[in-house]
Amino acid sequence: MVGDSTTIELSLSELREVASYAVACARPALAVFEGERPDDRRPRAAIEAAQAFVDGAKRTKALRDSAWAAMRAAQETRDAGFAAASDAARAALAAASAGFLHPLAKATQVKHILGSAAHAARAFELSAGDDPSVGADHIAQARLLAHPVVVDVLRRYPPAPPGGGRVGELIRQLDASLR
Repeated sequence: MVGDSTTIELSLSELREVASYAVACARPALAVFEGERPDDRRPRAAIEAAQAFVDGAKRTKALRDSAWAAMRAAQETRDAGFAAASDAARAALAAASAGFLHPLAKATQVKHILGSAAHAARAFELSAGDDPSVGADHIAQARLLAHPVVVDVLRRYPPAPPGGGRVGELIRQLDASLR
């Protein structure tokens, strides 16, 4: 197992591939968010910023700012009682954050790789009356979307850590299926 103090080599092309995966996993959940908040473009803007990074844009403050804005959208929708929309916004946040994956071999970094898939799965579960089979279906689809480069990067990190509630469970399920 990789120790916590180990540094992992990550190329820019690998970071773009991880971000591409995160975008592909998060994008379907936009419908959940926009169904509750049709005038709030922050999660969509975060996914668009992540896509721009995937397409060759630099990792800039604008990308990071779009992630923070998606986080605020997630908090606001959660506080308003829209849990599914909140997780959909968190999926967008995770997509925008994926390009900032840290090269430290810590289990907590796995959420930067798989968080968008897990939050999107949770959004779909909640939208379907908290049906875990819906989340499992999304996780199965997310597994199929994982390019070999994403799997290679994931395997450089320790397995996903415990905790994190249902989203943490979904991350661990996806992590185990990809290793």
